[in-house]
Amino acid sequence: MPHISSCNIACGGHAGDLETMKAVVKLAKQNRVKIGAHPSFPDKENFGRVKMSMSCAALFTSLKQQVDDLLKVLNNENARLHHIKPHGALYNLAMVDEKIANVIVEIVKSFVLPIKLYVPFNSLIAQVAIENNIPVIYEAFADRNYNDDLTLVSRKDKEAIIDDEVDMFNHVYNIIMNQKVKTINNVSIAIKADTYCVHGDHPETLNLLKTLRHKLEDKGIKII
Repeated sequence: MPHISSCNIACGGHAGDLETMKAVVKLAKQNRVKIGAHPSFPDKENFGRVKMSMSCAALFTSLKQQVDDLLKVLNNENARLHHIKPHGALYNLAMVDEKIANVIVEIVKSFVLPIKLYVPFNSLIAQVAIENNIPVIYEAFADRNYNDDLTLVSRKDKEAIIDDEVDMFNHVYNIIMNQKVKTINNVSIAIKADTYCVHGDHPETLNLLKTLRHKLEDKGIKII
């Protein structure tokens, strides 16, 4: 938590329960980290990384319940929800699937307070959110490689994950300075990002994150 500016908290779909949510919210508050809901397909067995066939109504109900559960914890801890970021397969599908994108946008619209939505640049969900006057924050992945269409390289591919300190810094620094990402095919594609995701389930995440932040700050880039 001391090394990040915002976090995405699993709220029961792919992982997490009320106790883990409470624990992570407390840590986020202690470290002044912005708190986000991280809803997903209700599929803990596959960690939310496999597409599920669900009606729009069923998906809405599941996602709304997940975010509501986190909101209950936040209310009890006197903390606020800063953003929503879909997880896993749901996130990837929302880039290109209009029905999924609309369900997620409707979730955000269902809350009275303004909540930001973390979205990939030049994606369908970004377009739908902007059309519905939802504030978006463009997100890029610090620890994932990209295809030429700005989708993420499949985790089935051995080159999907960036787990080298130097490679990760170069990847992020290039996006920041040039607004371009070098894809798996060595092609430079235009991209914009306001926030950078580092997954928490890699064994070297902490070391990678510390090094990345240190190198960025050495370049005068502040994490806010």
